[in-house]
Amino acid sequence: MARENGDTGRGETWKKQVDDIKKFFDFKEVLGTGAFSEVVLAQEKLTGRMFAVKCIPKKALKGKESSIENEIAVLRKIKHENIVALEDIHESPDHLYLIMQLVSGGELFDRIVEKGFYTEKDASTLIRQVLDAVNYLHKMGIVHRDLKPENLLYFNPQDESKIMISDFGLSKMEGSGDVMSTACGTPGYVAPEVLAQKPYSKAVDCWSIGVIAYILLCGYPPFYDENDSKLFEQILKADYEFDTPYWDDISDSAKDFIGSLMEKDPAKRFTCDQALRHPWIAGDTALCKNIHESVSRQIKKNFAKSKWRQAFNATAVVRHMRRLQLGSSMGSSVDASNPPTRPSQTQSLSTTEYGRRSAAIKTPIAFVIALARSELPAKVCLNANGSCV
Repeated sequence: MARENGDTGRGETWKKQVDDIKKFFDFKEVLGTGAFSEVVLAQEKLTGRMFAVKCIPKKALKGKESSIENEIAVLRKIKHENIVALEDIHESPDHLYLIMQLVSGGELFDRIVEKGFYTEKDASTLIRQVLDAVNYLHKMGIVHRDLKPENLLYFNPQDESKIMISDFGLSKMEGSGDVMSTACGTPGYVAPEVLAQKPYSKAVDCWSIGVIAYILLCGYPPFYDENDSKLFEQILKADYEFDTPYWDDISDSAKDFIGSLMEKDPAKRFTCDQALRHPWIAGDTALCKNIHESVSRQIKKNFAKSKWRQAFNATAVVRHMRRLQLGSSMGSSVDASNPPTRPSQTQSLSTTEYGRRSAAIKTPIAFVIALARSELPAKVCLNANGSCV
C-alpha cells in the first residue's frame, strides 16, 4: 500500500511513497516520451480505472528540479472541467510518477476532419470552453504559455464531448517574484512580445487563443514561413490576413473576434473576460453554414501528423480501448508535430524536409530571433539555470 510522506518541512505530504509503482498499477503501453519523462497508459489494480502516468526518472531531474516542481505546483492548484487533472503523485526511490486523468476523445483536428458537418458555431463553442478554462487559470494567477491545438483534447468520443486543456510543462504562476521574460512556447502560436524578448503577462495566452480560432475557421495557420527568422518577423508585426477564398464565407464578427485577440499591443488585446463577452462567443453572430469541406481539406494539407516527433500516441489508447472494452473511460493525450503550409503552397516535401520543418515550426524552443534552420531540441526553454521563468 502506498503511504503518504510525513511532513518533511517542505509541505510535501501530498507525495505517496512506493517501493514499486507496479504493485499498484498495470502498465499497458507507452503513450509517448518527452525530454526527460515517459507517459504510460496504466490501470489501477484496486479500482480498474485507467490513467496516463507520467514517469520521471529522478536522475534526469538533476539541475531541473524547479521545472517539474513548477508543473506540479500548477497542476495541484487547478480543478476545472475543461482541464486535464492531476489525480495523484507517487514517489519511488528513483522515480516520480504523476497520475493524470485519462481522456478518450482524441485530438482536436482529427475530430474536425472526421465530422461531416462543421460550422462557425462549432468553432465558437470550442473556443468558449478554452476561454472559460484559461480565464479560470488567469484568475488563479496561472499562465499556460503553450496553448495550441495539439494541447486541446476531447474528453470522450461522443459528438457533444467537452474539450480539455493539457500539458502544463511551460505554465507559470504570476506573482511568484519572477518577471516572465523567457522566450518559450511554440513558434506559430507565440505572442509578439515573447519574441521581442520583452516582459510579458497572461495576455500571451489570449494571443494563442486567437491563433487557434483563426485555424479553426480556415484550416491553416495565420503565420508561416520556411525561414524561422521571417516567421518571427511576421509574428512581431502581427502580419496576417483573411485570405480569399478561404475567409469569404466567414462572418465579420468572427474576424473581429480574432483581431481583438491577435492584437500586437498586449495592453489593447482582449482579456479572456472581454473575449467571453464578444458577440461571436456570447451572442448569435457565429454562422451555422457548413464549412467542413474547406476547413478539413486545409487541416489535412497543413497539419498532417508527423511520424517522427509525436510526444503522445492517441492510436495506442484507442487500440487499448477496443481491446479492453473500456469504452469512454479511457483516453489519450496527444502532442503531434505538424508542418504548416500556406494554402498557396503546392509543392511536396521530402521526408527529411518534412521532419525538419516539423521540428522548426512546431517544437517549443528557447527563441533567438536570428536562429534559423537549425535542428531544434524537444520542448526546452532556457535561462541561466535551465528552467522557465
